Amino acid sequence: MEMPNCSKSIKDHSGLIGLSVASGPCFLLLVLCVILIIKRVIISLEELEKATNNFDETQKLGEGGQEVDEGGQVPVYKGILSGLHVVAIKKSNIVVEKEIDEFINEVAMLSQINHRNIVKLFGCCLESEVPFLAYEFISNRTLGDYLHKEPPRLIPWTERLRIATEIVRALACLHSAISVRIIHRDLKSPNILLDEAMTAKVSGFGTSRYKHVDQRTIITAVQGTRGYFDPTYYYTGRLTEKSDVYSFGVILVELLTRKVPTTYESAEGDGLVVQFVKLFEEGNLVEILDPQVVKEGGGTTEQVAALAASCVKLRGEQRPTMRQVEIAHSKASKHPRCMFQMI
Repeated sequence: MEMPNCSKSIKDHSGLIGLSVASGPCFLLLVLCVILIIKRVIISLEELEKATNNFDETQKLGEGGQEVDEGGQVPVYKGILSGLHVVAIKKSNIVVEKEIDEFINEVAMLSQINHRNIVKLFGCCLESEVPFLAYEFISNRTLGDYLHKEPPRLIPWTERLRIATEIVRALACLHSAISVRIIHRDLKSPNILLDEAMTAKVSGFGTSRYKHVDQRTIITAVQGTRGYFDPTYYYTGRLTEKSDVYSFGVILVELLTRKVPTTYESAEGDGLVVQFVKLFEEGNLVEILDPQVVKEGGGTTEQVAALAASCVKLRGEQRPTMRQVEIAHSKASKHPRCMFQMI
C-alpha cells in the first residue's frame, strides 16, 4: 500500500501549494518551477527532441490510451530518456490559456503524488509557451477502450474487480492526505490507463483541485464529462470528495454493464445511471448486466451493484467515502463473496 508516500508527498509542499492557488496562475507557475527544481524533474527540450527523434511522426502514438489528451486535441509521443525510461510526452502546438492552466495544474498535482495506481510524471520541459509533460509510458489502452471499442475485448469478472480495487486505492490516497487533499474532478474510464499487466493507472489531472482538510466544499465552475458528473456538483458548483465517489460509481456501473455512460439511453429516455439504479431497486438488474458478468459474477455481482448504487446516490452525504470503500476491499480480500458488503 503506497498511502504513506502519497500523504507525505502532498504534505511536503502544502503551504506553497495553498499560497500559489490563492495567488493566481503566474505565482503558481513560479512555485511549480521551485518544486520541480527541488524534485529534479526539469527536462530540457534538447533531451525531449533526442528522445523522440525531433518529435518524428513515427514516434506519435497512433493508438492506445495515451494517443491524445482527454479532449482529443494534444498529441502524445513515445520517447526514451537518457536514463532509459520509456515515456509518453504530451506536446501541444497551440497556445491556449485554458490549456496552459491545465498543464500547470497537472504538473503541480502529479509532482506531489507517489502511488502505483496513479500515472507517474517523470518530468516537465518549460522551454516553450506550453509546458511539455513526460509521463511513464503505459503500453496498453484505456479502460474505456477495453470496455467499449471494437473489437470487444474479453475482461474476466475477477479482473474487473481488481481494476476497481486499484482505482479505489488511488482515490483513497488522493482523498486522505494529511493537510491538502486532491479531488480528481474528471474521473472516467478513458482516464484509467491499463499497463501490460492490466494494472490500472489513474490519469487526467488537468482539472483536478486541491482541497484543504478544513474546507467542507469548493465552489467552482463545473468541469468534467457528461455521464460521469456528480449531479450535486453540476447544479450547485459545490465540489467535494463525494463528487469523485459518484464518478467512481459510474465506472462500477460500466464494469457491470459494459455500456457507455455518455451515450446510453433507455427506451424510456433514462441515462445509464438512472436506468441501472431503477432496475437494481426493482430486482431486475439482469436486464442491463453484461452477460459475461451474469455468467462469472456469482454472488459478488449483487454486492458490487449495491456498492455502485450507493456511490451514485443523488445526495453526497449518503455516499460512502473512498476510505470506507478501501477498508471494505481490504477486509474482504480473503472472502470475495463478502466483498463490498461492509459499505
